[in-house]
Amino acid sequence: MTDRRPKIVGFCCEKHGADAAVLAARSGKHIDASVRLVQVPCTGRIDGIHLLSALEEGADAVFVLGCLEKNCYYDTGSIEGRKRVGYVKQVLAEAGIEKERVEMFNAASTNAWAFPEAAAKMVEVAKRLGPIGGGEK
Repeated sequence: MTDRRPKIVGFCCEKHGADAAVLAARSGKHIDASVRLVQVPCTGRIDGIHLLSALEEGADAVFVLGCLEKNCYYDTGSIEGRKRVGYVKQVLAEAGIEKERVEMFNAASTNAWAFPEAAAKMVEVAKRLGPIGGGEK
């Protein structure tokens, strides 16, 4: 195994997920430099193709961070986002790729711990699994 830094993409809703990431940074929480944040209007707007494209473009793991399901700004956006993440996990498993590479998390905008915790979990998953297909990217 190599000391290669994993590539992680985090899709965060602009109402709670991204706010939690900003609060974490302002609070001095450590966020691994290999994590790239993509702000989206709502996790319910993320299509499976966005998650799969991130993996195809070289991400080792992808996560979605949305509002708490019972406190979603757009009512059911986090529920829809979770469904899409579940679908992508199924597609990955059918393709022989570890479904753990994609995950959904929820947070309130005041949860400074949520983004760093989600990012750290996905960095650990990516380090454990290595690059998709085992090769360097």
